[in-house]
Amino acid sequence: MEQNNMGKLPDIRHTMLLNAPISRVWEAVATSEGIAAWFMPNSFQPVLGYEFVLHAGPFGDSPCKVMELEPPHRLSFTWGKDWTVTFELEEKGEQTEFTLIHGGWTADQVTEFGEAHELVRGRMDQGWTGIVAALAKYVQE
Repeated sequence: MEQNNMGKLPDIRHTMLLNAPISRVWEAVATSEGIAAWFMPNSFQPVLGYEFVLHAGPFGDSPCKVMELEPPHRLSFTWGKDWTVTFELEEKGEQTEFTLIHGGWTADQVTEFGEAHELVRGRMDQGWTGIVAALAKYVQE
């Protein structure tokens, strides 16, 4: 059993407090239009088990599947062949604490594009910083 954790890389985690009610943040992270406004175009539907596509520009279309759906607190979906993305929302009065978790990183694996997880993880961690900032701007307008 120990062996399975040997090559695991830590999840990417970004948490921020948003000046928006939880209903507005949930609308932004759990609807196709909302996700497209701050992340990327998609065919998402908030249905457990629903298979959808993220249109990742030059990287093409990534297959995804809704794995967890607990409105308005948690949404989790698979992304591509390796990853899981989770959005967690917690009500803090008039504000919402938003946490993004991007998991599924393994040291000895490569993506479907042939790049090492370790390399891509660093790039994605930086990328998520900008993406989460775009979410904050979108919900706080």
